[in-house]
Amino acid sequence: MSEIIATHKWERFTFRERMARFAVFLGFAIALSLSISTVEVIPEFLYDAPTQAADLLVRMWPMDFAYYPQGIHEAMLETLHIASLGTLLAIVMAVPVGIMAANNIVHFSPLNWLAKLILVSSRSVNSLVWALLFVAIFGPGPLAGTVCIGFRSVGFVGKLFAEALEETNPGPVEALTAAGAPWFSVFLKGYWPQVAPAFWGIFLFRWDINVRESAVIGLVGAGGIGMVLDTALNLFYWDRVSVILLSIFAVVILAELLVTYIRKRII
Repeated sequence: MSEIIATHKWERFTFRERMARFAVFLGFAIALSLSISTVEVIPEFLYDAPTQAADLLVRMWPMDFAYYPQGIHEAMLETLHIASLGTLLAIVMAVPVGIMAANNIVHFSPLNWLAKLILVSSRSVNSLVWALLFVAIFGPGPLAGTVCIGFRSVGFVGKLFAEALEETNPGPVEALTAAGAPWFSVFLKGYWPQVAPAFWGIFLFRWDINVRESAVIGLVGAGGIGMVLDTALNLFYWDRVSVILLSIFAVVILAELLVTYIRKRII
């Protein structure tokens, strides 16, 4: 009796999976080709870029460190104030919106969707666009920058805070509710201890981001070091530009170290 040995060909992906992967790669290739054609790279400028960059670095050296006390220090402090006040403003607005967006706290779908619409609207508008809007409303200066940072941060803080609330353990909440505790006590004793570490982490992380963004929004007149940088760029004071960029870099690094230290101590 002859033995029939069946041979199987091992394949990593099925035919359908191979076609799906091919469709994805084809879509990326088409998107990349369309993007490159839209960018319209001018070869002459591309070839000349290393020369222009080297010339710019030469103009930036030596740095005008004497300009820091008279033109940079106050603007840098203003940038930090904008970032700090804007973050506090965002927390004040984001906490109630985040509570409304949490399905396990607010059991009313229209309010949930309204809160999520507010969070998405905040995140969908870039910081520079918010800055242009509030500069038109309040005029150039730190007030426009502070409100800009606050409104831009609501979506980030509120979304993460709502997700932290939705991931809480329902046991303590149910026990407090069964004992007849009022809503505020349920939130303070049932939800808050569970989300407090995440909340402070979100607050510190957003402040760190806002320090960076506060340095940028000044380019459109929203106060801070960005306005000083814009003035130096327009007047071609490259030795001052280099000092301003170095100052921004140093402040960002120090803010990162400070946030890391605080997170290790309190979270």
